[in-house]
Amino acid sequence: MIRLHSLRQKMLAVVMLVALLALLVSIGIFIVYDLRAYHRAIVADLSTQAELIGHMSSPALVFDDPRLAKENLALLRLRPKVDAGAIYRSGGALFAAYVAPGQSADIPRQAGGEGFRYEDGKLLMFKSIVDNGEVLGTVFLRAEYEMLGRALDYLAIAVLAMLGAMLSAWLLLRRLNPLLTQPILDIAGVAREIVDTGDYSRRATRLSEDEVAELVDSFNKMLDEIQARTRALETSNREIAREAEQRSQAQHEVMRLNGELEQRVHERTMQLEIANGELAMAMEEAKSANQAKSAFLSSMSHELRTPLNAILGFAQILTSDKLPSTLAQKREFAGHILKSGRHLLTLINEILDLAKIESGAVALSLEPVALQEILQECDDMVRPLAGERGIRLLFPADSRVHVVADRTRLKQILLNLLSNAIKYNRDGGAVVVDSSPSGPSLVRLSVQDTGMGLRPEQMKLLFQPFNRLGQESGAEEGTGIGLVVTKRLVELMGGVIGATSSPGVGSMFWVELKCADPLPSLKASGVLPASAPDDADHPLRTTVLYVEDNPANLRLIEEIIGFRPDLKLLTAPDAHLGVELARAHQPDIILMDINLPGMSGFDALAELRADPATRHIPVIALTANAMPRDVEKGLAAGFFRYLVKPINIDEFTEAINSTTSYLARDREKAGQP
Repeated sequence: MIRLHSLRQKMLAVVMLVALLALLVSIGIFIVYDLRAYHRAIVADLSTQAELIGHMSSPALVFDDPRLAKENLALLRLRPKVDAGAIYRSGGALFAAYVAPGQSADIPRQAGGEGFRYEDGKLLMFKSIVDNGEVLGTVFLRAEYEMLGRALDYLAIAVLAMLGAMLSAWLLLRRLNPLLTQPILDIAGVAREIVDTGDYSRRATRLSEDEVAELVDSFNKMLDEIQARTRALETSNREIAREAEQRSQAQHEVMRLNGELEQRVHERTMQLEIANGELAMAMEEAKSANQAKSAFLSSMSHELRTPLNAILGFAQILTSDKLPSTLAQKREFAGHILKSGRHLLTLINEILDLAKIESGAVALSLEPVALQEILQECDDMVRPLAGERGIRLLFPADSRVHVVADRTRLKQILLNLLSNAIKYNRDGGAVVVDSSPSGPSLVRLSVQDTGMGLRPEQMKLLFQPFNRLGQESGAEEGTGIGLVVTKRLVELMGGVIGATSSPGVGSMFWVELKCADPLPSLKASGVLPASAPDDADHPLRTTVLYVEDNPANLRLIEEIIGFRPDLKLLTAPDAHLGVELARAHQPDIILMDINLPGMSGFDALAELRADPATRHIPVIALTANAMPRDVEKGLAAGFFRYLVKPINIDEFTEAINSTTSYLARDREKAGQP
């Protein structure tokens, strides 16, 4: 134990000990608070990042697309703290992985339980991917966890701060100590000197050696002591006042520092709230993008299955021994297969074009192109198509304008706009093509038709995939991707595309180019003739009503049912007419497409169920909407069976037979013949 003999040493030790204790408490509280905030922040940030990756990768798991999942994981390169990530299937098997350059590729082969843990200075997190209540898989993220390093840094800073503070306090107290202790030490020294030396001449003169002299000496000693005590008391009062003032200043300084600390905490809190808000917005945008992607994939699935339905259906008839057909029928079926195959090829090519454009893989060769030559070539190509419907084509007589464009893509753009103008025109109408300057170094190409025009709400859908130019009628086949690809290509060449329309008057599409503009085309397909209902006579036939807007699909079902003398077929091209036919003819079974013009299959089913005259008729869904959620939705809505396109003839026959048996049992229970 250290022994402190002098008053100066004792006072210095007490003040230094109190200052050290205060520093330890304040620095310790700050370090604990900051480390706890850092831990919460990194866990929350990693959890949010895992949830974001999960939302973005749910379509990849649904469609078994590891490439899309890897692209989503590759976005982690923007987060330097995250050095690895992975996506696992719902069973725990590894689906896709990402490892930052220079980092360990040691990624778990199986998904762990949801939560987080620490290993070798890393924070490992597993997060489930949930979509509509269904667990699709698990997201794994590995990030740097700098808690130990951060704590050591704070410890070093704390030691340096304490050493600096203690050194400053010690230097300050060495200078202030004499002011507090010297008066007392001087008084003790004078008293000790008087007592030790016996020199009373300072106060009184010793006159003799007798008792009086001793009394004088004693009296002088008392006077000296009284004067010394008085001076010491006055000096002490002044020191106390000065110390009180210093203490007040110190309190004000502490209050000021506390205010600054509170302000910093408030600023940090505000920054964290802003960051959380931005993160929430980013998650919402990612969620919206994910929903848009799901809608696009669902529409693309429907569009691909529609031509496949005709191809596989007619092919099944041609290859089936149970369904014999004549040579004329085989030629007709082959024609349907060929036409649907060409339509499917067009659809696939345009989807690939759109994918190439979106990924930046389209290479354009921009060069001066004579506009008149392009217009003449387009005129020669589309004039036979227009002549079939008596549509007049009016091209500019002499357009001596050159635009800087990719010649092939520019030709595709004009053919796309011209084919749309012919396809959605009225018989005997006209298409007017014009070119004119629209500004400095700008040329506007316009294609105007005399069709039915578009309403404002339809105009908003023009440049979205699978909208078929905003037309509500399903009579015209088309992919609905052409204008989307056209718009992307126009923008790639620095151009602008737009449209104006008046309902009942017509529409005009225009493209502005500096001298450059390539675009893919939207290939038109012919209008299929409507199928006639089966009018064969049979005494005990089951009446089947088929509601379908696609002529090829109507023809396919007509041929399939044509081999069944026990079935009679009625057809309707839209849901409104289908409901009316159901009320008028009371069919035994209704086959219903979902994506119908004007009224959807779900709305038609609801209307049939609401009418007492038709609510008993079993309705079978026959649609290209083949997603599991679509099937669940259809059965939940009340469809008796749910069949998907392309049609499997055996499955279709089984559905008709089982429904017929169900109707027979129902009639027996009701006592009907």
